[in-house]
Amino acid sequence: MIKCNVTVNGVISRAASVRTGKEGKVYISFAVKVNVSSKDGGSCKAVEVSVLQEGDGNELAQYSSGTRVELKGSLTFRKRESNFYFNFHADSVDFSPANNQDGIAGSMEFKGTVGKQVDEKTDKKGRQYLIFSAFSTEKDGDVFEYTWVRFIRFAPEHEAFLVPKGKIHIHGTLELSIYQDKINLGCRVEEISEWVRQDA
Repeated sequence: MIKCNVTVNGVISRAASVRTGKEGKVYISFAVKVNVSSKDGGSCKAVEVSVLQEGDGNELAQYSSGTRVELKGSLTFRKRESNFYFNFHADSVDFSPANNQDGIAGSMEFKGTVGKQVDEKTDKKGRQYLIFSAFSTEKDGDVFEYTWVRFIRFAPEHEAFLVPKGKIHIHGTLELSIYQDKINLGCRVEEISEWVRQDA
């Protein structure tokens, strides 16, 4: 499970239409294009965020293609083979944002499994930190999809459950970037605990 509470700043790339959900709720559906940069700022890639917002057709004219917007809400990811999809549920839309810089920023909650190694590092000032990757699993029909996140944790602690194949529950800061023209999901860890699955 990966869920992010974020602010998205970008340009509407698909004009809005009205959709009705399973429970009869009416939603405005549109897409926003956001340019995501590499960590060094040397390259960027446009990603399309699919947005749903509760509302009716009375305001559709505002949601025209090419309009810059700032959205606040919850972001989830879907991976299908090599394709990566951004799905966003908007709590609010600002049609005249003070900031005109593209971006997706906010917090991440993650539940998943640690990858092959947890590296203990020391920075130039002698402070210890951990780097590790972990994956979240999602079932699509009979196929399992794995979404990987790279974590960095600035703390000397290394809990016993933080080992390869360990189950973890993390809260932290989302770090979204591009690496070799692919989306790179990262997170700066603020809280970590062992994830005890409630499957029963």
